[in-house]
Amino acid sequence: MNTFIPNKLYSFLNTDNSSGETVNQLFPGQKVAANLEKGSGESLSIGIIGAGNFAAFAAAVFLTIKGVKIIAVADVNEMAGNKLADELKARYHPVYMDLLADDTIDLLYIATPPFLHFEISKNALLAGKHVICEKPAALKTAEVKILQALANQFQLLYVVNLMQRYNPLYTMVQKIIQQKMMGNFLHGFFENYASDENLHEQHWFWDETKSGGIFIEHGVHFFDMFSGWLGNGKVINAVEQKRKSNNSIIYDRVQATVLYEAGTVNFYHGFDQPKILDRQEMRLLFERGEITLYEWVPVSMKLHGLFTNEQLKALQDLIGPCTIVKHPAETSGKKVMGRFTEIIFDQQVTIQWGSNSEKQHRYQQLLKDMLQDQWSWIK
Repeated sequence: MNTFIPNKLYSFLNTDNSSGETVNQLFPGQKVAANLEKGSGESLSIGIIGAGNFAAFAAAVFLTIKGVKIIAVADVNEMAGNKLADELKARYHPVYMDLLADDTIDLLYIATPPFLHFEISKNALLAGKHVICEKPAALKTAEVKILQALANQFQLLYVVNLMQRYNPLYTMVQKIIQQKMMGNFLHGFFENYASDENLHEQHWFWDETKSGGIFIEHGVHFFDMFSGWLGNGKVINAVEQKRKSNNSIIYDRVQATVLYEAGTVNFYHGFDQPKILDRQEMRLLFERGEITLYEWVPVSMKLHGLFTNEQLKALQDLIGPCTIVKHPAETSGKKVMGRFTEIIFDQQVTIQWGSNSEKQHRYQQLLKDMLQDQWSWIK
C-alpha cells in the first residue's frame, strides 16, 4: 500500500485552472480555421472520434435530438469504426484528422482513451471545430490550460462531458444546501464499489500513463459534483492500494479526503467487484439530518431529518412526488440540542425519492440535456 498525495490529484484539484495565456503565446503564428457560424442554425453536424461502447451509446442519444446529424466516425480499429458508422449511417475514417478537414462537421465528440484527449482536442480546436470531450480533459493541468486558451481565443465550444450537473438530484441537493433546509453542511462521503469484470489485466484503464489513474479517469465526476455544491476544495490526503499481480502493477483502490470551507468529504473508489455487486452511495450530513444518493449516476435519494412543518412543505415543493415516513419523536416538546444550539422541529421523517430502475433512462436524459444545453451556447 502506498500512502501519499499523488501529484496528479493535487494538480487537478488544488490549482487555479484559469489561463491568461493567449493562443499567439502558445502557438506563435497559428491561424485558426474557425467558422463561428458552425452549428448556429437549426442543424448540428457531429463527427465522432472513438468507436467504443460508450460512443455508440452517446451517439444513439444524440440522434434523438431534432436537428442533430452524425456525419462521420473515426477510429483506428477498422472493425469497430465501420460497425458504428454503419449503425449510424455515417462515413468511416481510420484517421481522425480526416474529420478535422471536413467542412460539413460542426462539432467533434471525442470518446477515446484519456491519453489521446489533449492532442485530439487541441487539433480539433485549431481546425475550428466545436468540441465535446469525454472526461478527463487531459492528463496534465498545463494541457487543460492550453485547451482553455484555444477555445477562448477562437470563441469555440470546448466542454468536458461532466453531465452529472444535469441530474435533477444534483439540483435538488444544491438547493437544499443553498437554502439550508437541513441546516449547515458538516461532512460527506462517496463510496464507489465498482466492477472490474470487463477490465482485463492489460486494459488501458490500469495504465496510469493512459488513463490518468482512477482519481482522474473516474473520480472527476464526483469531485465536480461536490465542488458545484460546496465550492473549491483542497486535497489533504490520498491513498492508492495495489492489487497483487504477477504481470503488472495495478492500483485498484483509491481514497482521498478533500477539505471544503464547510467540511470534509471522503472519496473512495474500488474496482474489484463482480458486476452483479457493482454499487455506489453518496452521503451528505447536515445539522438536522442527512441525504443519501444511490448509483454512480444518482437515480434515487433518501433524506432523514428533523423538520418544522414549514420546512417539510418547502422540501416537498422542491422534490415533488415522494414517499414520506413519519417517526414518533422521542423527546418531549420537540426540542433537541446539536452543536450547542437548540433545534426546534415538528416532525422526524424519512423521505424516499426516485427508483434505481430508472438508471438507464436517467443516463440517456443527462447526455441529451448536456448536448442540447451546449448547442444552445453555439447558437
